[in-house]
Amino acid sequence: MSLPTRPIQILPPQVARLIAAGEVVSRPLDVVRELLDNALDAGATRIALEVAGGGLDLIRVRDNGCGIPAASAALAAERHATSKLSPDGAGAALHVTTLGFRGEALWAAAQAGELHLLTRPAAQVGACEVRAHGEATQVARVSAPAGTTVTVTRLFAELPARLRTQLAPAAEVREITALLGRYVLHHPGLSWRMVVDGEPRLTHAPADPRGAVASVYGPLSANRVMAVEAPGISGVVSRPELTRTRRDRMHFSVNGRPVQAPPELEKAVIEGFAELLGAGAAPLCVLNLTVAPEDHDPNIHPAKQVVALADLPAVAARVRAAVSAALAAHPLARAVPALLAPPVPDPEARPGGAFPALTLLGVYQELYLLAQGEGDLWVVDAHAAHERVLYERLGRELHAAGPVALPEPELLHLTPEQLARLHERGPELRVWGLHIEDFGAGLARLRAVPAALAALPVPRLHEQIVETALGGGPDPRREVLGRLACAPALKAGMLDHARGAAVLAELEACELPWACPHGRPTTLRLSERDLAHAFGRRGVRDVARGRDERAVPVGAQP
Repeated sequence: MSLPTRPIQILPPQVARLIAAGEVVSRPLDVVRELLDNALDAGATRIALEVAGGGLDLIRVRDNGCGIPAASAALAAERHATSKLSPDGAGAALHVTTLGFRGEALWAAAQAGELHLLTRPAAQVGACEVRAHGEATQVARVSAPAGTTVTVTRLFAELPARLRTQLAPAAEVREITALLGRYVLHHPGLSWRMVVDGEPRLTHAPADPRGAVASVYGPLSANRVMAVEAPGISGVVSRPELTRTRRDRMHFSVNGRPVQAPPELEKAVIEGFAELLGAGAAPLCVLNLTVAPEDHDPNIHPAKQVVALADLPAVAARVRAAVSAALAAHPLARAVPALLAPPVPDPEARPGGAFPALTLLGVYQELYLLAQGEGDLWVVDAHAAHERVLYERLGRELHAAGPVALPEPELLHLTPEQLARLHERGPELRVWGLHIEDFGAGLARLRAVPAALAALPVPRLHEQIVETALGGGPDPRREVLGRLACAPALKAGMLDHARGAAVLAELEACELPWACPHGRPTTLRLSERDLAHAFGRRGVRDVARGRDERAVPVGAQP
């Protein structure tokens, strides 16, 4: 992000009208966000935040950025005064390259409380001190280290109506901590520190994205994330075993600005996991998106938490492809639960996502396969593995074969919701061979089904196909194939050694062997080292092998 290269200037009315957001400070969180944006725009590498009384008594942000020159300091607390936009034309407001740009943050803070600004560029002799409250501003020359310190005190003290609507201090601190955590996640290469009522609350030293996840969510989560790298996209995404029922740990930034992600981007990440996630599960992700300044508009929300993207579908498609590629590049077998009370931590994924060649050792309970590979013991759920094999086989056959017309079209009763989805999805369904026509009066006529599905030994085959294709799932093709792969898959009591060996061989050839179509894992993995530790062995065979050949996880360094 470029540093300010021009002095602070008052924007002309025609430019100010394009960007004005009115009152941008309605709570302490707003002040914190604006001050953090200013520190990042100044090129700071160390940012410290101090909060007291839930932010109502004191908010202080100290940075080592470029500072404000003495000639511009007096204008810093004026409305629509900024060094980040050119006052020469309205086009600058449409080409924003900084986090802040309106020139309202310090002015609004001075209107709502008492503002104290201490700033000095590194090459300047002496610092400038600015005190502002309401319309009164005082400027003085003082001594201070390079950088900028902004302090806001007595927030809303003279606005009793606004003061009565504030959250309790503990609740506001929780929101501020969460906000700072998002800045840490999206700017992991900086040094961050937060102090609340005199006590350190969050500290982060410069690190990579995994290190930021460790600072915010702990080393256990950090050891379960993998890198995502693609043109215009960088960050991390969690392995499939680290999921939540809520999407509150799906974080996005656009050109360095943490934003509330549009649902399309969240959906793209989840779709990138395909069948690796169960229904209703959401991963942890921290994704940084980079777009051309003219391809996004950060000026549609007073707090700039929401941005408009010029081509959101294309961005979502790139996110989906990047997540899918990251998952494909890693082995995703899950660790076997601990044999004894001490938990066995999941390993960091090793490079290369190929499924290993497994040698079948035996069959357990006529449902699970015990196998060895890469020096580890593997437990394979035969039903889930066979589901995956059948699912991918049906997908290939569906792509290769066309539809089969029914000798006599079937009339089916559809609900109003199903009829609505038929009109929405009809062309998509016909692409892969499912021809359904609206017959009127709540009826539909099934004229053709995909040839790959026509002869499956599944009860009520046509009814299941139509019911699933017109269901509530986001991807009807995947839903249909997943449901039809389940019925003929091997079940308890049907498994023997020959069938087990065949399932292992076919699973190895799958494109995504780690999970069944419904998101359940197909394999669990236990290293010989973990097994030896569980038995208390310390022999010559107790060496790093298999999945233990990895870097030391975050939080485990000496």
